[in-house]
Amino acid sequence: MSVSLSRQLHKFGGSSLADPECYLRVADILREYSNDNDLVVVSAAGKTTNSLIEWLELLNKDGRQAHEALQSLRSYQQILIESLLDGKAADELLTQLHLELGVLSNLAEKPRDEAEQAKVLGHGEQWSARLLAALLSKQQLSAVSVDSRCFLRAERSAQPEVDRALSRPLLKEQLAQYSQQRVVITGFMAQNGAGETVLLGRNGSDYSATVIGALADVDRVTIWSDVAGVYSADPRKVADACLLPLLRLDEASELARLAAPVLHSRTLQPVAQSAIDLTLRCSHQPEQGSTRVERVLASGRGAKIITSLNEVCLIELSVTRAHDFAPIASDIERFLQRTQLQPLARCFEPDKGRVQLAYTAEVVNSVLAQLQDSGIAADLRLREGFSLVAAVGAGVVNNAVHCYGFYQQIKGQALEFIAESESGLSLVAVLRKADTDSLIQGIHQSLFQAQKRIGLVLCGKGNIGSRWLELFEREKATLEKRHGMSFTLIGVVDSRRHWIDFNGIDAGRAHHAFDDESVGYDQTDGDWLSVLAHHTYDDVMVLDVTASSELAARYPQVAEAGLHLISANKVAGSASGEYYHQVIDAFAKSSRFWLYNATVGAGLPVNHTVRDLRESGDEIIALSGIFSGTLSWLFQQYDGSVPFSQLVELAWQQGLTEPDPRHDLDGSDVMRKLVILARESGLSLEPEQVKVETLVPDSLAALGVDDFFEQAAELDELLHERLLKAQKEEKVLRYTARLDRHGKAAVGIEALSREHALANLLPCDNIFAIESHWYRDNPLVIRGPGAGRDVTAGALLSDINRLASML
Repeated sequence: MSVSLSRQLHKFGGSSLADPECYLRVADILREYSNDNDLVVVSAAGKTTNSLIEWLELLNKDGRQAHEALQSLRSYQQILIESLLDGKAADELLTQLHLELGVLSNLAEKPRDEAEQAKVLGHGEQWSARLLAALLSKQQLSAVSVDSRCFLRAERSAQPEVDRALSRPLLKEQLAQYSQQRVVITGFMAQNGAGETVLLGRNGSDYSATVIGALADVDRVTIWSDVAGVYSADPRKVADACLLPLLRLDEASELARLAAPVLHSRTLQPVAQSAIDLTLRCSHQPEQGSTRVERVLASGRGAKIITSLNEVCLIELSVTRAHDFAPIASDIERFLQRTQLQPLARCFEPDKGRVQLAYTAEVVNSVLAQLQDSGIAADLRLREGFSLVAAVGAGVVNNAVHCYGFYQQIKGQALEFIAESESGLSLVAVLRKADTDSLIQGIHQSLFQAQKRIGLVLCGKGNIGSRWLELFEREKATLEKRHGMSFTLIGVVDSRRHWIDFNGIDAGRAHHAFDDESVGYDQTDGDWLSVLAHHTYDDVMVLDVTASSELAARYPQVAEAGLHLISANKVAGSASGEYYHQVIDAFAKSSRFWLYNATVGAGLPVNHTVRDLRESGDEIIALSGIFSGTLSWLFQQYDGSVPFSQLVELAWQQGLTEPDPRHDLDGSDVMRKLVILARESGLSLEPEQVKVETLVPDSLAALGVDDFFEQAAELDELLHERLLKAQKEEKVLRYTARLDRHGKAAVGIEALSREHALANLLPCDNIFAIESHWYRDNPLVIRGPGAGRDVTAGALLSDINRLASML
């Protein structure tokens, strides 16, 4: 079955292409993270654009130095080509490079207007695009380079805006020529109606990337740079700054408005006006993490980021006593709105007849000139030598703790004024002669680094528990860096004994040392819960990876003890509605969280998806699929060539079943998952309402496991006739689950056509088809490995990440 791949766009900045090693790393990234129809936008390699600017400046000062600068640039580009390519490909690029540098040399004898200079500065992107496309082709990744001036249209201005109506059909025409090839496009440049090069200004390559992404209707734009994304502060200045995996679009826009180097407001404009997702990642360490910019405007609870900026200037407008302050202040506001020259921060002081507007040194002279021509009745003065620090995050101005911490750190500084943004997204202090590096360290420490200490207790140390211990040991440092919290394993519990140590347990030795370190307890006393009542951590998360009904019966006690719960145990989620809601209420009343994504589909985001659809206003109409990895494997293999009983024994020997395979064969596991999904869908379904077809004959139900296998041939008699009937109809047997919104629910064997979506899975895969009002004609399908130690352990870690974000 062919699958149409969505298109993505990857943008690489100059630092990602600084040397041959960087180019090779980018090629590896595109091999792993891109598809063959993806777009790639590139900046000039390293400092190439700066070198071209320097060369243009030297042409007017010293011809000899200008020649040396151009030769240095030639050498740099030549080394890149010769290090990465050979043969005909290298010769072609070297010839093109030398011809273009020869043309540049001749400019020394000619006058150079703005358009000619823009054309010169665009060479760096051309060289990068050609070289990367050639390198990808050499590595058997079909690619072609395209000059963005072929399709991007913009007119020259202080901040050129791409004309999307003109550009879109031209881009579509270009892309139609290069089906199933990665298209490597130059960033930073467009072309005006006169055919001249127009540079897109500061951060122009990032802006062109999101514009091209929007024009090409890509699903995601990933900006690869030398940092993994947005941190809670500049990680070069604040050592324990943590990466933010998610950032709201309005928070990102506010950060960009405050001139943070990692984002620019123009980069975000196409994101806000289209359906594309934006992700920021590090090309030097692709697995380091990322920041995804979400197009949501939900409420927030405080600061997320501390940022600073030096070289800030103030425009001071003084209103004489002969004029009324209020109308002039209104004139200033209208001017700022009309010209889109919003300041970094503003301060209106009616009692002093003064307005102060903060801008970067880069734009302040342009703003000052426009204000002088505006006719506003105020005296203007430019003041230099200021800095700003800001706390950014939805709800920050309403968070009393964060405001207090911010003010306390600012106290004693040479403060000019403090401003709250109109959106409530930032708190900004404008300062004179401030050491902003030490100041943001102090603010960050005050607001965020009363680091939360999270204790983890693992219930169940079998296959999944052991694998989770390995995963936690490997991912602990990344987890702590991501959330700015410490995570400590403080307990391991099984059905008879517990090992709890508030000083911490080494995950690497927890399994092997358990028998020596643990103590027995009377399960009815809840002894391990009593011990945990004396913990000293900010929060404790209990991980239940058992299938224990006894432990599930004590979930309300877990909540009452003030503990959070992450569960792979399906019992509580599929218990009677009365008990299920008792558990829900217990966690709600204690303000604790119960997460259980691992109960259905292991690592597949099934529960999250169903819940999010419902909470977003959709209505689930029906659910269907194959919910058991074990039964998926058995029926994928069952074609009559091997008796079903022998397949069961083979699956048991390979660890694909429960220790007692009847727990898979009786359908109860699938039933539990269906009940859990029904409840996530907003339906009130009781376990006994599900019609369950068991594959275990009554005569085999009460036997020991060994006796079951000796008499398992009875299974063959039950299934062989159904298989033959299905094969005559050119169908296959599958064990499915179905639910509709009227509460009709069933799990059991179905004969399906060979082309049916539920009939074409990899062995052990699960598939979940979700029909809703939004996905009525084309159900939302989630498929993949739905069982196994690794994916289930990963699902538990995913819920830990999610719970940490909620805390």
